[in-house]
Amino acid sequence: MKWLKRLLALGVFGLFCGIAGVLGLYFYFAPQLPDVSTLRDVQLQTPMRVFSADGELISQFGEQRRIPLALDDVPEQMIQAVLATEDNRFYQHPGIDPIGITRAAVNLAVTGEKSQGASTITQQVARNFFLTREKTYIRKIKEIFLAIKIERELSKDEILALYLNKIPLGYRSFGVGAAAQVYYGKDVEELTLAQIAVIAGLPQAPSALNPIRSPERARERRRVVLGRMLTTGYITQAEFDEANNAEITATYHGAEITLPAPYLAEMVRQEMLERFGEEAYSSGMDVYTTINAKHQQAAEQALRDNLLAYDHRHGYRGAIAKLWEDGQEAESTEALIERLRSYPNYGPLRAAVVLEVGETDASILVKGGKSGTIDWDGMKWARRFITDSRQGPAPKSPSEILASGDVIWVEALPVNAEEPVETEGEALAQEGMAEEADAVEAQTEVALAYRLSQLPDAGAALVALSPNDGAVRALVGGFSFNQSKFNRVTQASRQVGSNIKPFLYSAAFERGMTLASLVNDAPINRWDQAMGVAWRPRNSPEVYDGPMRLRVALAQSKNVVSVRLIRQLGVPQVIDHLAKFGFPADELPRNETLSLGSASLTPMQVASAYGSFANGGYLVSPYFIERVEDSMGEVIYQAEPQLACSECEEELAAFEQHRQVAGELAAALCEEPEQSDCEQAPHYNLAPRVISEQNAFLVTQALNSAIWGGGNWSHKTGWNGTGWRAAQQLKRRDIAGKTGTTNDAKDAWFSGYSQDLVVTSWIGFDDFNRTLGQASYNNNLGRNQVTGSEFGARTAQPAWIDYMQVALDGVDNKPFRVPEGVSTVRIDRSSGLLTNKSDHTTRFEYFEQGSEPKRYSRQQSGSVFDSEDDELF
Repeated sequence: MKWLKRLLALGVFGLFCGIAGVLGLYFYFAPQLPDVSTLRDVQLQTPMRVFSADGELISQFGEQRRIPLALDDVPEQMIQAVLATEDNRFYQHPGIDPIGITRAAVNLAVTGEKSQGASTITQQVARNFFLTREKTYIRKIKEIFLAIKIERELSKDEILALYLNKIPLGYRSFGVGAAAQVYYGKDVEELTLAQIAVIAGLPQAPSALNPIRSPERARERRRVVLGRMLTTGYITQAEFDEANNAEITATYHGAEITLPAPYLAEMVRQEMLERFGEEAYSSGMDVYTTINAKHQQAAEQALRDNLLAYDHRHGYRGAIAKLWEDGQEAESTEALIERLRSYPNYGPLRAAVVLEVGETDASILVKGGKSGTIDWDGMKWARRFITDSRQGPAPKSPSEILASGDVIWVEALPVNAEEPVETEGEALAQEGMAEEADAVEAQTEVALAYRLSQLPDAGAALVALSPNDGAVRALVGGFSFNQSKFNRVTQASRQVGSNIKPFLYSAAFERGMTLASLVNDAPINRWDQAMGVAWRPRNSPEVYDGPMRLRVALAQSKNVVSVRLIRQLGVPQVIDHLAKFGFPADELPRNETLSLGSASLTPMQVASAYGSFANGGYLVSPYFIERVEDSMGEVIYQAEPQLACSECEEELAAFEQHRQVAGELAAALCEEPEQSDCEQAPHYNLAPRVISEQNAFLVTQALNSAIWGGGNWSHKTGWNGTGWRAAQQLKRRDIAGKTGTTNDAKDAWFSGYSQDLVVTSWIGFDDFNRTLGQASYNNNLGRNQVTGSEFGARTAQPAWIDYMQVALDGVDNKPFRVPEGVSTVRIDRSSGLLTNKSDHTTRFEYFEQGSEPKRYSRQQSGSVFDSEDDELF
């Protein structure tokens, strides 16, 4: 009995020492422990999502993908699977599990290894929210104390909900909601038991047990989860057998990006960072842009098609790599697939290796493992590139173009069609998720027919705005964000060429000239005192038509007419006028070359300025974020754009006139307390007016002629404007536009508009030393191929036309409204003076009231300007 008493005393002493030790540890670590009450108001990190105006997901930013769920939204089987696997006594223990701790301690004593986990769900919540994952005794002790504190602060259901939303589950997914989307593309309530078991098994090791990378390990882990569910009575034997025998069906599902627009997304990211700081990445904000999905897709396709067409007609630059030479043995298919993985995706372009070249086609292996064929029609364009202006002879067989072992770029074709196939891979790659992009590419069913292509050397931009408020409807800053993150819409300041001319003509109209004013289209050879040289500007093409009306001169883009105009108006005065449209005056050339477009501007600046002609004279500011909502759906930012609204302006003017008429008496009455219905001034956020509505209309008329031309073809007096291709293909009278080409064709532009949409297209090389050159005739192609020198109408306008075909589809013709203060009179086409005739030599012309001709054409017209040489300007 004596030894029993001693043993009991020793036990009591040991217990006392243990309690004292635990208390000592608690008081030692207590100051270091965080306040667990913050879990009640925890803000789970969720990414910032960017949407189009019509709700399509453009992008998301943030390290973690999460779909927060209330516990009631989590399927019962998911909860059971997690509890059975991670902490079956969760609802019984006080935050720590003595049985689990004892089991882990015994394992450590026997094996010397910390391989047996003992963390409860509450401890994992403590670790995930407050601690690191390092395996140290200090962290474990803190974890235990935190778990106890959490259990006192929160209910079991609250703790479990935090766990199910916080736990990392691989591929940047956090929580079961995100994991369901990432691995199965489903909402969590749509998962099968087999899929639930896979996800419930991931917390132990998300990378090692990943069902995409390690399907066999995932299968074994799923069996363990199902076995524990069976043991605890959560499922029946039949359910176990069915789920255990199911295939591992997990495949990577990206961020469900339904509208890739990476250049715009990056603009949004930068602005959100400026507005909200780093919080924007993790607080679950939803950003709704002004982008229209239909317009954005059309712009992307139009720009890429146009760039590829330009690039192909200038010749094939050859394979991007050579994996083996003729006579050498090819590598295995698996090795080739691995090699191709290193090549990024660029828009519709995919890397491929040529396996065999036949007499009429070539067999290829495409990145991702798909085999395919390029037939002769898919490669016959590929004559050799020599320079930007020289191409080799047309090839006669596939062997002149390709050889086995060549690594090439290809575009996928659907069966019996000519349109390229797009896949999800690039959208993921643009998110910086190259590995996930490869996984998607490998899963994508791609057509077996391909055509040879290449990554364009040239750059391009296309931007579409609403002229009514500046909302960006579509924006594409280059061929591929993977190729270049340089956004040419906002960052490429390029010489604008003849795109500047409408603003020069606007200055002329403001100084009293009209669409009927005559200016001499004749060569200029005169000393320029400002430049100190004899400047000889020339038309392109070098055709001179003598005295011509300004409508015709702008529509045909006559260079010498523009030079004569700026000489008459004065360079400083023209710069002042251009500055009204938002062009930086201090960056504009202060010489006569300004009239031919030597100024450098971005496509966004040009489009915004052209909007002033479309909207009746207002300068709207481009914007692309319409509103921002927080994670609860509350609007925390709402754009308030300035509006182009002539009716609003008229209403304000009428109100002010009424106030003036009412005078002091009306103002005094408004101050009486009983007068609660006093008229208040209407509030409009109006854009500044920069030119009169009449001025904008006259410019639009000339730009409409640039597309539709004029004269009478049956009487052989008809003529085309430089933008005639738009009339031919769009067949709409409610559009206006202007081409632009710089010296040596280094830049090509087309800017144009309808009443509700203004669009600028640009193409050129980022390397300023290269020109767009010219393309010779390719004997392998049909009669409709583009040949000759590159310029605005031939090189930039096709993208504008392709975009407008989609953007204006289903939109009724909306003729440009004739504003008040504009009259029409019949004039003689040759002299621009009044006439009594009504035949093909005459036309009705628009004039700002008071500027109509005063003389008839039968009188001597004289010169429009007095000049030193008695020239007609």
